[in-house]
Amino acid sequence: MRSASGAKPPNDSADAPVLAAMELLGQRWTLRVLWELAPGQLGFLELRRRMDNCSSSMLSVRLQHLQGVGLIVKNADKSYELTTAGTELGAAMQDVWDWSRRWEKSLTDPND
Repeated sequence: MRSASGAKPPNDSADAPVLAAMELLGQRWTLRVLWELAPGQLGFLELRRRMDNCSSSMLSVRLQHLQGVGLIVKNADKSYELTTAGTELGAAMQDVWDWSRRWEKSLTDPND
């Protein structure tokens, strides 16, 4: 629902899924876990190695949460991989990743 000015009122219930997604994606290490799992499954130790400064306990918490919201799955061999929803999110984030590359280039090349 929009006001006469065309602006949506705060906390419009139609925005709830978007706000929930922003809350999830804004949590530290969430996007990094999804990024690292995008190419394929990884075990905990390999994922931890790739995550630089993320502690094992924080990684465990993040992996459990991402499993709980259906973005990753833990396989029988104890590796992790993206679910269909996680893969779809990665595809949706592609525009952001492309933008970040252009943005980085614009910072280093003032002629762009």
